[in-house]
Amino acid sequence: MMSKIYVVDHSHQADAKVFEAKYDYQADLLWFKVDHSHQEKGDLLWYFVDHAHQADFKIYWVDHAHQADIEVFKVDHAHQAKWKKSNKFKNRLS
Repeated sequence: MMSKIYVVDHSHQADAKVFEAKYDYQADLLWFKVDHSHQEKGDLLWYFVDHAHQADFKIYWVDHAHQADIEVFKVDHAHQAKWKKSNKFKNRLS
């Protein structure tokens, strides 16, 4: 599961480079942030952890879409979270 996320400081430390799209139609993945670790689920519901050893998946935020492995968009409600486009990381983000 990708759900426990840690944001790294350098791209070489990441499992994937991620770009936050401006609009949902630009994204590969629509994700939702949860407040408690027991709420995390699969690729869609993310819980951010404070330490790398707690994470299922490490990401590095990039500034431009062409630098990213995955383009994502944060949604307002959990039921909106889903994969929109095919991506090599789909169901492999653990």
